[in-house]
Amino acid sequence: MTPQMVEIEPGTIMNFWVPKQIINKKAQNQTQKWKKPNKPAVVFAHPFAADGILMWFFQMVAFAGNYAVYVPDFLFFGDSTTTAAERSPEFQAECLAKGLSKLGVERCTVVGMSYGGMVAFKMAALHPELVEAVVVSSTVIELTESITMAALAKIGCSSWPEFLLPESVEGFKFLFSVGTHKLPWLPHFVYSNFFEVYDNYLSPRTILFV
Repeated sequence: MTPQMVEIEPGTIMNFWVPKQIINKKAQNQTQKWKKPNKPAVVFAHPFAADGILMWFFQMVAFAGNYAVYVPDFLFFGDSTTTAAERSPEFQAECLAKGLSKLGVERCTVVGMSYGGMVAFKMAALHPELVEAVVVSSTVIELTESITMAALAKIGCSSWPEFLLPESVEGFKFLFSVGTHKLPWLPHFVYSNFFEVYDNYLSPRTILFV
């Protein structure tokens, strides 16, 4: 698999990890075009706490033999950016659908976790002709106020930014402890290194809560 930057619309670019087999060689100054996948397409949609490659690397390796695997970075994650004012999961879903269409995907199964699951549900509702099936974990169809209040009370935080945008290594460790099943012991320097990378993306992601 290899990363590809796809222009969704002027000012909006999404990074996708895609099968190498779909890439057409282009002449200089030509627009990149992609071949249709020759295997069933599976799209892995990442949670808020990680980008695509960090979250789904092992699944990418496991599924690549029998499926055409696509792993996007949502806007404000990885190398995906936009100048648009829209910030909603619906906008993420629309951009994801447009990107997949440009990559030649006509039908796919979407696997989503947490935030990625919400985007997957939105894309299935908006584009039933594209989404054949949805597989999700640790997510909801719609993040209502009542669900938000109950979830925040359970984890002991006053807001989603407090939980999802930690300002310290300890806060990052807490995020991992809540979001990971049977989290193994890891030395402090591992969390420190992860937090250093994660912290670089905190500022752009804060606008997702505006």
